[in-house]
Amino acid sequence: MDTTDGAALDFAGVRAEFDLPTQFPPAALAEAELAVTDRDRLVGARVDATDLPLVTIDPPGSKDLDQALYVEQRPDGFRLHYAIADLGTFVRPGGALDIEVRRRGQTIYLPDGNVPLHPPILSEGAASLLPGQVRPSALWTIDLDEYGEPTNIRVCRALVRSIAQFDYDGVQATIDAGNPHPSVAALPALGRLRREHAVRRGAVELQLPEQEVATDGNGSWTLTLRPRNDVDAWNAEMSLLTGMSAASLMVQGGIGVLRTLPEPDDGAVEWLRRSARSLGIEWARTDSVSVMLAGLDPRSPESLALYMDATRLLRGAGYTAFDGSLPELTTHAGLGAAYAHVTAPLRRLVDRFGAEICLAVSADQPVPDWVRASLPELPKLMGGSDSMAAKVDRACLDQAEAWVLAGRIGQEFDAVVLRAESSSAEVFLTDPPVIAKCAGEGLSEGGRIRVRLLDADTVRRKVSFEKVEMQ
Repeated sequence: MDTTDGAALDFAGVRAEFDLPTQFPPAALAEAELAVTDRDRLVGARVDATDLPLVTIDPPGSKDLDQALYVEQRPDGFRLHYAIADLGTFVRPGGALDIEVRRRGQTIYLPDGNVPLHPPILSEGAASLLPGQVRPSALWTIDLDEYGEPTNIRVCRALVRSIAQFDYDGVQATIDAGNPHPSVAALPALGRLRREHAVRRGAVELQLPEQEVATDGNGSWTLTLRPRNDVDAWNAEMSLLTGMSAASLMVQGGIGVLRTLPEPDDGAVEWLRRSARSLGIEWARTDSVSVMLAGLDPRSPESLALYMDATRLLRGAGYTAFDGSLPELTTHAGLGAAYAHVTAPLRRLVDRFGAEICLAVSADQPVPDWVRASLPELPKLMGGSDSMAAKVDRACLDQAEAWVLAGRIGQEFDAVVLRAESSSAEVFLTDPPVIAKCAGEGLSEGGRIRVRLLDADTVRRKVSFEKVEMQ
């Protein structure tokens, strides 16, 4: 890719368009710095769990490490130790830092750097579960039977020390070679069981291509597809298990904030069945959406098209806060269970409050008043920040697509039709990995076509294609 003036490309335009903050207010920074030096925060009613051989699994180079885990295989099943960064130790309710993180809602990730929820002195330092460092945590201990069903759930404040920082590919390589680290040796067995549970529960997993923007090291950017290996999926199941355990404690205690999604109506499922028929995908009437999707080959064009159509089933997710009587909706249809966000407090506001609720319920103690007072505003704060994060992510992808294609107008590419309309469609190019609009008549979902690049506007962040008519 070239720029007209030879300058390096960055995402300053996206940051400016969405008015993303560039720094923390001085008072918020001062509070964060004071919290780091206040060692008294680390003593008191905390369990010393520094002997647990916890490890982290994150993308390479990550510094904001929210979770560390250790999976034990036991004679009667499994035990998951899951430590989560304890932000309640560092953020003073009602203080300047608390006000600022409520305003931000979550960490916003851009290819050229993130806009953190908390000052890096916390999120990449004193609160992060970095290897070899004693850190405060909310430590979950979840016992499961031989079938992977939870039998006992506990969470308490603890001091922990991660013994190693791993990434997904590295852990996968050791498992494939038959010499996994002892702390994750039981992860495949439990992960597979939890994946089976997910399908039986009716969880909807869409294996759509995940685009990533990466630097080429020379001031420009490339588009890649992020592969998802087994360890990625199994690790995600441990996080989901903890979130579902958190939801069960909240329901038990009659107070919490759940991530909810209504069940799709019969019309939406029937519409998806018609789409599957038109794509030539067999779907037994007795099989659920989850079972059908789990049986698809994610490399197939027809599967990609049906995954895209199935995104309609996942619209309408939100946050439901309650204190006292349970809300009418307590479950997330995409997961097939009640679920709460508690596993990423460094990066997401609501998790700090969820942790405090679960710690109180597990200890049979009252939920702090400051948490109760905040519950009504959390759904709106999180909804707003989710929307902002999605818009920024889309803008960055659009910008990168325009940069990558800017010098290739008129060229032809192979594409798969993901979602078709009367005179246009959303298409997926595999090389470079781009999802964009394409003009043309008679486009059928799941079809393989040739497309021609009509425009790549790097200012408006728009690319457009047309179908190439075969002679």
